[in-house]
Amino acid sequence: MSETVAQNDLRMNRREFLNLAWLASLGFFVVNLGGVTYLFALPRFRQGKFGGQFSLGRVGEAFPPPGGAPINVPNGKFWLVRTQVNRVAAIYKVCTHLGCLYNWNNQETKFICPCHGSEFQPNGQYIRGPAPRNLDRFVIQLETPDGQVLASTDLATGEPLPVPEDASTVIRVDTGQRILGERHG
Repeated sequence: MSETVAQNDLRMNRREFLNLAWLASLGFFVVNLGGVTYLFALPRFRQGKFGGQFSLGRVGEAFPPPGGAPINVPNGKFWLVRTQVNRVAAIYKVCTHLGCLYNWNNQETKFICPCHGSEFQPNGQYIRGPAPRNLDRFVIQLETPDGQVLASTDLATGEPLPVPEDASTVIRVDTGQRILGERHG
């Protein structure tokens, strides 16, 4: 009799089996959820994609002429602008009013938002319209061909960088670092 009691104690009844199966499936679900959450949280900013860095080439090739029309960089969602005082800025293509995409107007030499009529100077300064502030800018880095940083946009002010004399200087725009435009009025 004691032998049959010992054998019955070792067997798993239905309730224990279902509890074990339920806990195993819950554990499997939690591990998968944790893995997916981890992969989702990783940044995917690659060079040449919005949110990453854009290497635009050498200064002699990449810059617009002084006072000329800005260069549209659609993948980076910015305009590369060269001001009258020989400085360069990368201006975010989204209007600071309601997020519309504004355009460059060659006849009036300014940016005009087609949604609500906000107007901005070539350097991103507010002219008129419902926009509450100047256009946002991205950080620009000027580097030597071997990768040494010569100059970088100040994160506090966002002032455009002076155009370097050396035509071999490489320009990079970091679309992951946006500098909010100054409020007006």
